[in-house]
Amino acid sequence: MPAGSQRATLAMVAEVAGVSLPTVSKVLNGRGDVAAATRERVQEVIRELGYVPQPGRRPAAPARVVDLVFDDLVSPYSLEVLRGVTDAGVESGVDVVVGRLPEREDDDWARRLRVAGREGLIVVTSELTRAQVEGFARAGLPLVVIDPLNLPRVEVTSVGATNWNGGVAATEHLLGLGHRRIAYAGGPVQASCSQARQHGYRAALENAGVAADPALILHGAFGYPDGLEMGGRLLDLPEPPTAVFAGSDATALGVMEAARRRGLRVPEDLSVVGFDDTMLAELATPALTTVRQPLQDMGRVALRTLLRLAAGETLDSHHVELATHLVVRDSTTNLQGAP
Repeated sequence: MPAGSQRATLAMVAEVAGVSLPTVSKVLNGRGDVAAATRERVQEVIRELGYVPQPGRRPAAPARVVDLVFDDLVSPYSLEVLRGVTDAGVESGVDVVVGRLPEREDDDWARRLRVAGREGLIVVTSELTRAQVEGFARAGLPLVVIDPLNLPRVEVTSVGATNWNGGVAATEHLLGLGHRRIAYAGGPVQASCSQARQHGYRAALENAGVAADPALILHGAFGYPDGLEMGGRLLDLPEPPTAVFAGSDATALGVMEAARRRGLRVPEDLSVVGFDDTMLAELATPALTTVRQPLQDMGRVALRTLLRLAAGETLDSHHVELATHLVVRDSTTNLQGAP
């Protein structure tokens, strides 16, 4: 460089080359996860600017990156988990790349992530095949799942909430208000979190001496359309329920709309309890009574657990459960005529 000119820096190289600082660092460190054309462009800019690392200083370490994969990127549930993961990423100095689960099985998925230098992968409310899980194990890529729809291997590390306790709390709340015909509009039948909530619902009924009616137990996706459909089926029964425990807040809102379309009022004619306590619960009319699961904390724990696995630490347990609790609002009330 001409005498008196400014010494070239990594930031200058990155700006002129049109790439990120971590990419420049990877090129300088000889990392293989940089496209050939990008590598050539960075090296050319380094030569043009005459960049030389300062004596005694190593190039900045490449950024640490994890992948966060959802089956549904736009649900309130996903947004809460996303915030928790990204907040923990900022605290830990880790970048988070957000994406969706591949629509078809991809044998190279784990290998590509490993070649790209990923620390690991967090999968949220998605169904993984045994082949996918085994692929991550072979690639040595740490995996943590949040509220999985299935667990093809028991040793897969997972993070969830006390779903059984939440199911008990929701049902006991409705029983305490005098309801006896209480329906469960749950999530996918194979989802472990939905199964646990249903088991809690059944346990609370049994403890109260109330027989569970199979006609009042339905399953669907965790979403508004399925809640609307299940709510309609329940309310069209010859002897409909007086209360519904829904497997998610979005499901609960669908049930409430099904009631409205039939000229029923919530909570005067039908009490409804949700699960999650997302922003939907407070925005609903009436405000939704729901079981709160700490979604942001679940995301934080998942990220920190993944980094522990990436560091080679041994975990005390493959499964972490965070506490749930009931939040009572306006969508539930005493059964009319109950003592």
